[in-house]
Amino acid sequence: MLVFFAKFISRIPFKAIYIISYFLYLFIFYLSKYRTGTVHKNLRQAFPEKSEKYISDVARQFYRHLSDLSLEVIKAHKMSAEEFKERCSILGADALEAVSKGRSRPVIVLTIHQGNWEWMLHAVSQHLGVPIDPVYKPLHHKGWDQFIHEIRSRFNSRPIPMKQAGRDILKRKDGFRLFVMLADQTPVEGERSYWVSYLNKEAPFYLGAEKIAFLTQYPVFFAQCRRLKRGYYELEFKELAVPPYENTRDKNNHQIIDAYVKAAEAAIYEQPETFLWSHRRWKRRRKSNE
Repeated sequence: MLVFFAKFISRIPFKAIYIISYFLYLFIFYLSKYRTGTVHKNLRQAFPEKSEKYISDVARQFYRHLSDLSLEVIKAHKMSAEEFKERCSILGADALEAVSKGRSRPVIVLTIHQGNWEWMLHAVSQHLGVPIDPVYKPLHHKGWDQFIHEIRSRFNSRPIPMKQAGRDILKRKDGFRLFVMLADQTPVEGERSYWVSYLNKEAPFYLGAEKIAFLTQYPVFFAQCRRLKRGYYELEFKELAVPPYENTRDKNNHQIIDAYVKAAEAAIYEQPETFLWSHRRWKRRRKSNE
């Protein structure tokens, strides 16, 4: 039923989308109070010097954006290539192509849950004329997982399940291709991770992207997605690391993750209302052996 409703929503015009979004905002913020405790806790942690009014204002703006984002993601199921190009501009593409050695090798792109990461994938594909292979964590709801997979598979993109990402990336070494990873997700319990201060609290990060970069000697970029106005975004590519990389046998050498965390924090502080504050990023506690 949920997927059927989503497919219906994807066909209606943007004007109607944003009318529905307003009522969705009223419901999740005022009635259901969806994760309001988590949002305020995360904001207070990230902005300890700010007033309660600032925290409340950002929280309210976040829920307005979250409502828009939820419906925009659904709308992506039926958006045309021209709409993606029109609604999401690109900055820094020249630097991206330069380090790929004349479009002869892939590039790893790391991003965060900010702006509209789903539109971002297809906008880049249309602007640059290059395949996008997003690495994703399958959702528990099979119907919803299939619906999101259909969105991410459009325009010759190849969504790669996280567990298969390393093997797939190592196999496909030829040609200009972007491997996109939302690298701010929490590693599963028991998996080796790197703990680093992130928005004023220690958090674990996956080592997978960094390991792949060291093995393949691919350049790594950060993609920052800014909201320009309702329904319009700007994506900027920022260089994080370019090979040759240092000796990877040093377990304390995490230059790529450190650069990623720094870029992620700068992006969040620049436009905090568009970051996914409802995400329980700091739910794990560091164990003595980690």
